Amino acid sequence: MKLFPLPRKAVPLAVGGVLALGIGGVLVACADSGSSDAGDRRAAAPANAGAAQGVPQLRIVDPYIPQPSSADVAAGYLIVQNDGDTADRLLSVTSPLSGEVMLHRTAGNSMQHIPGLDVPAHGKGVLARGGNHIMFMNPNKAVKKGDTVPLTLTFQHTGPVTVQVPVLGVTERPGDAPTAGSPAATAPGTAAPGSETSSAAPAADHTGHAGH
Repeated sequence: MKLFPLPRKAVPLAVGGVLALGIGGVLVACADSGSSDAGDRRAAAPANAGAAQGVPQLRIVDPYIPQPSSADVAAGYLIVQNDGDTADRLLSVTSPLSGEVMLHRTAGNSMQHIPGLDVPAHGKGVLARGGNHIMFMNPNKAVKKGDTVPLTLTFQHTGPVTVQVPVLGVTERPGDAPTAGSPAATAPGTAAPGSETSSAAPAADHTGHAGH
């Protein structure tokens, strides 16, 4: 799961009632949406992915966790792309990294809890630095650049989707630079994230979360 200039070809994996595309991100659709073949993550969506109309067709794009500067909190970021005709909503996030994983938003110099994240039809829900994001409160272990953290996202319609999230350097973004080593193996029910180039920016300071 460490970042490399990997081929964009995706590998389909079963995720319970959904489908996942490895390497380029996670592609998921409601259980009644049919099957999916491998496809290019940069395409709008594979032609036969979630063939039934009227259901969400989600892709989890570029998930990552910057190496935390504090032992009390860690932050996570990703994009939920919906290529389907129906909106969905991210309801909760869980991870073995922390017993308390929350969705927060940045409001001025403070952070506020939010109950969910809307993902519009043919749109996207964004969890990014300086805006809505994932917070891991009091992580049960230290994580560092090169580690991988499993994350389960539960959606209102699509249900749970698990992704393996890489830990990057403090100011890195997916696609900024290759890292040494080889990609982590993808376990059943999970999918490896891909990388899309994003401009680098200083890491957000979440030290104010300690004590939540």
